[in-house]
Amino acid sequence: MPVITFDYQDLKELGIEISKEKLIDILPMMGSDIEDFDDESIKVEFFPNRPDQLSVEGVARSLKGFLGIEKGMPTYTISDSGLQVFVDEKITQIRPFISFALIKNVKMDEKRLKQVMEFQEDLHWVIGRDRKKVAIGIHNLDVVEGPFYYNAMEGDAIKFIPLETEQKMTPGEVIQEHPKGVKYAHLVDQFDEYPVILDKNNNVLSMPPIINGELTKLTENTINLLVDVTGTDQQAVDYALNIICSSFGEINGEIESLEIVYPDKTVITPDFTPKQKTLNVTKTCEYTGLDLNAEKIKDLISKARMDAEIISEDELIVTIPAYRVDILHEADLVENVAVEYCFNNIESYLPDIATIAQENKWYTSDNLLREVMVGLGFQEIMSLMLTSEEKHYHHLRLEEDERVEVSQPISQDRTMIRKSLLNGLMEFLEDNKHEELPQRIFEIGDVMYIEEDAETCTKIGKKIAAAITHSHANFTEIKSTVASFLENTGYNLNLEPFDHPSFIKGRCARVNGGLIDGKNQIDGFFGEIHPEVITNFNMEYPIVAFELELIDK
Repeated sequence: MPVITFDYQDLKELGIEISKEKLIDILPMMGSDIEDFDDESIKVEFFPNRPDQLSVEGVARSLKGFLGIEKGMPTYTISDSGLQVFVDEKITQIRPFISFALIKNVKMDEKRLKQVMEFQEDLHWVIGRDRKKVAIGIHNLDVVEGPFYYNAMEGDAIKFIPLETEQKMTPGEVIQEHPKGVKYAHLVDQFDEYPVILDKNNNVLSMPPIINGELTKLTENTINLLVDVTGTDQQAVDYALNIICSSFGEINGEIESLEIVYPDKTVITPDFTPKQKTLNVTKTCEYTGLDLNAEKIKDLISKARMDAEIISEDELIVTIPAYRVDILHEADLVENVAVEYCFNNIESYLPDIATIAQENKWYTSDNLLREVMVGLGFQEIMSLMLTSEEKHYHHLRLEEDERVEVSQPISQDRTMIRKSLLNGLMEFLEDNKHEELPQRIFEIGDVMYIEEDAETCTKIGKKIAAAITHSHANFTEIKSTVASFLENTGYNLNLEPFDHPSFIKGRCARVNGGLIDGKNQIDGFFGEIHPEVITNFNMEYPIVAFELELIDK
């Protein structure tokens, strides 16, 4: 999850006088986890559903409400800069959305500069899906002139100096040679032209979502900022800009708007128009177990830095600030009421209903499978269902396909729900390569697929996978293991040749074994892992593996 570090002095400068001990007690009640602290600073991990708290200014804003120092929705003045941004029609087919803002009279120093950069990168992950959905550029406004242009340009159409380099490069060269270009090339390399942001004098501010230009690099002497946010989702782009602007607004940065001129419309950004939702008093009491009236709920909502108007004894209208991207449903408002009431103050009690527990039928067969694998000399592991595209696809030499993605990932290695158990086994071997060989491991676990006809548009499957590594691991060994497993679980061993990108060609087979009673079938594959896959996971010895899925007929 995103981690931010700030000094106790930072909070004092933002108007909060609080002891270290009290702060350490309070922060977990606000949905955070304290990673580390000393006499001067504290390192805090926040849940990704609150990107507005990924800066010290955002934390201070929430703390002021929790402590009762300031209540209600904060307001920020937005002036008209009189500047425009012209959006090229061709860019709407590549990375179509952009939002701009100016933030003036910011007091920048070395510490704040570092915090701004960390804030930007955290937002890239939490909202931006590692820049795929949203990319942010923060520039020195005083070295460029408006109006600005968001264009699609050919790979050799212009040259500029990318950030942290000294040599001019074309967009095509950035994609092929610059470290950031190579890392994020997959976001734009399917197009013939690349996104570029220019100023009035044809200076390159940024090549989103890859890299900013060296010309507009922030320094400790920077006073006035220009913020650009580009992406493939208009709402996410606007949310990211609002969060950044409101954060600077907490330190009295002067926010100015720009006019974004699209081929078919014109919009003004940033837009701080709040949204409203209804909050029911009865539901709030039912969900939290608290005895609250409308007046008390209004007070707790104001501590959550929102405004509320009592419509009746059982209903309030809540006004939600533009930077609160996490408020999607009435239940989210109820959660804020509980947070401000303080979870430690909510008394627990046992329910009046007596129930009898029994084993979930979905897991009934697991014990048999587990017993067989342990009998074959394997050790069980358990890994998370959340993984990343990099490990799940790229490291295993697989093409990306449809999968269930995490809308707000906690970290860069937990961005999707797995469809296979293989990468989890490989990661375990990688983490334990210092242990003695041979290593024989297995896992029984759930996977998830996209299924449009299902109520949730997803389907859960059960798989079993195993891996063996030592200096002489080979196809014969894994075939013998699969045959023994199938025989002991009542499946038939039906094999056919199979090509799988993760395995050596000609040393992989497909398993299709029906149960003797014909009620279920099993499907999967086994073989010798491809050397490139072994290298991708930083392993040195041969690895053989199998993966089988139980399929209900």
